[in-house]
Amino acid sequence: MPRPGATQNASSGDDPSPGIPRHVGIIMDGNGRWATARGLPRMEGHRRGMDAVRGVIRAASDFGVSHLTLYSFSSENWSRPTEEVEFLFGLLRIFIQSELADLHANRVRIRVIGSEQGVPEDILETLAEAEKLTAANSGLGLQVAFNYGGRDEIARAVRRLAADVAEGTMSAETIGAEAIAARLDTAGIPDPDLIIRTGGEVRLSNFLLWQAAYAELLFVPTYWPEFDKEALAAAIDEFARRTRRYGGLATARA
Repeated sequence: MPRPGATQNASSGDDPSPGIPRHVGIIMDGNGRWATARGLPRMEGHRRGMDAVRGVIRAASDFGVSHLTLYSFSSENWSRPTEEVEFLFGLLRIFIQSELADLHANRVRIRVIGSEQGVPEDILETLAEAEKLTAANSGLGLQVAFNYGGRDEIARAVRRLAADVAEGTMSAETIGAEAIAARLDTAGIPDPDLIIRTGGEVRLSNFLLWQAAYAELLFVPTYWPEFDKEALAAAIDEFARRTRRYGGLATARA
């Protein structure tokens, strides 16, 4: 396929060029190990990881990806040392404050997925401001998975369904996959075509469990701070070489 860099910017029309995934999800892993390997504090790894976020957002837009979901803080990350959690929150504040104007100017539409439970009020306000400012934008859809866990997301969706049944607005017999999907944090967003995990680990770690049913999975050894435009281009090239069957048979090639 042509190198992704030759692709035009995509709009929110969700119709990328052939071979380009419409929706890419990334598990950004390896910040701490990148820093440790260089004799640096873990915090420096997270700081360098934020630089990688900037580059990958721009690259995804350049390549024609319509939606990009970044796993920025999982619901399990609360178990990390308090100082590290607070540092991650501080990085998020800095990122939004420094990048929001540029993202808005480039028509990026920000949406936050995850639970609000336990998140400091000022962080919630910062994220809400970013969503509100960019809500009408028609460029790359950037989903920030913050305080997010796939099982928790599904549980919250089920609770919404249970409430609807209890209120009599729907019956249990009508509940199907579409009803569940409509109550997930990602309602209205296409399921990911490609999920990338950096850092060498080979698992989803509770990321987009429902939505990943037919995603192509790519696990790369590159630590997140080193994942750049070329690395994303290579991942998209690998995606384009795969045959997606969705449970059926492969289409015969000419």
